[in-house]
Amino acid sequence: MTDLKASLTRARELHSENAKRISEMNERVAKRREELRANLHDLSPSEQSHILNRALGGLRADLKRDSADARTARLRELDALRRQAEDASAHYHSPMQMLMRESLGSERRSRLIQQLEHSGKVELASLAALAVSSKDRELAAVLASQVGRMPHGERPFSPHELADLLVGDEHRAIQAAIMEVGELTQRSLLDDRQFETGRPVDRVGLALRARDRSALGAAELPDEED
Repeated sequence: MTDLKASLTRARELHSENAKRISEMNERVAKRREELRANLHDLSPSEQSHILNRALGGLRADLKRDSADARTARLRELDALRRQAEDASAHYHSPMQMLMRESLGSERRSRLIQQLEHSGKVELASLAALAVSSKDRELAAVLASQVGRMPHGERPFSPHELADLLVGDEHRAIQAAIMEVGELTQRSLLDDRQFETGRPVDRVGLALRARDRSALGAAELPDEED
């Protein structure tokens, strides 16, 4: 998770830098347009348009050429971060998957497995409540594994609900972080395409992705020590 948090931080930095540089170049074009217009008021609208198009087209071409290497480098790094985040998602499919990895193979987990092997439903349910209140993920992992082997009708609690109570918030934060890295990459690509073409681009897909991430209601990705 540390790598994912670092990837998200870097993606935010790159997106911010990309947006800032593109905004600065657009401001230069807008300023030049106003300067030219101030000296063209005696000309007809068609003559003004012709001169503005030539002058501003040349300025935009210079800006695109001079910034191409830096913009390309930022976009490539963002895409690499996106791919890394998507690869990491395989390890965070569900709260249950995350919980079952908790302290896998540890001495305490092995001891708990032996101690709880013959526990009854009442004891298991009581221990599940204790695991939630004390945020004991190791105990919860053992309990979820043991109850998960029982027939559904005999389970004293839902292993998936237990996992969600223990690591659900963290799972949603991780999913949101992975989604945000993808959004930042797409947003930067669209910003760059709009700058290159000088025309608005379709951002409906981006808006839908942002809506889906917001629907998670996730908090900021926690630090490892948290």
